Amino acid sequence: MDDSISKKIRERVSQSEKGKLFSINDFEDLNNDNLVTRTLSRLQNEGVIVRVATGIYINPQKTQFGIVYPTIDQIAHKIAERDKAQIMPTGDTALNILGFSTQVPMNAVYITNGAKRKVKVGERNIVFKNVVQKNFQFKGNLLPLIIIALKEVGENRVTNEMRNRIVELITAGAANERATMMHDLYLSPVWIKELLLPIIKTVTE
Repeated sequence: MDDSISKKIRERVSQSEKGKLFSINDFEDLNNDNLVTRTLSRLQNEGVIVRVATGIYINPQKTQFGIVYPTIDQIAHKIAERDKAQIMPTGDTALNILGFSTQVPMNAVYITNGAKRKVKVGERNIVFKNVVQKNFQFKGNLLPLIIIALKEVGENRVTNEMRNRIVELITAGAANERATMMHDLYLSPVWIKELLLPIIKTVTE
């Protein structure tokens, strides 16, 4: 039985697309978490997969320059998925993800309704700060991120370059978040509403 489950795990990994992240949750249907953990560890030791954080592995895409690793944000969301928690980037992390800043923070900081923790990823850390559930009233993904980034920047420090970037982001994301944008917008401060509303109306109407 164990050999059969191990074989299934190996097949799923080998047949997955390069760059795919794995955690134990991806094999819940096999109903044997201990064996999944051991098999993933064995695959790592064999060089079939690469561990990028505790309990998080990748089916590596290898190039002449080495392995193409996922972004810190992708790893953070995979950890949240595994832990069945919600997360949102904050501070410099949000600014960097949106392209408002080219500065890559050593600590990628996220708020979460899950456990407070720090996860080491290479030379960097992902920091999860626990907050109350009301911080996760947003329904979309893009607009909450823009709102968080703008709060970090501040009302009097929004540049024309940032405004242009916001137009690009909302234009690209409008199709997926049309139904949630107005809901999320009205959870933001007045000055952010006044900044974003004309952009949303232009893009979505």
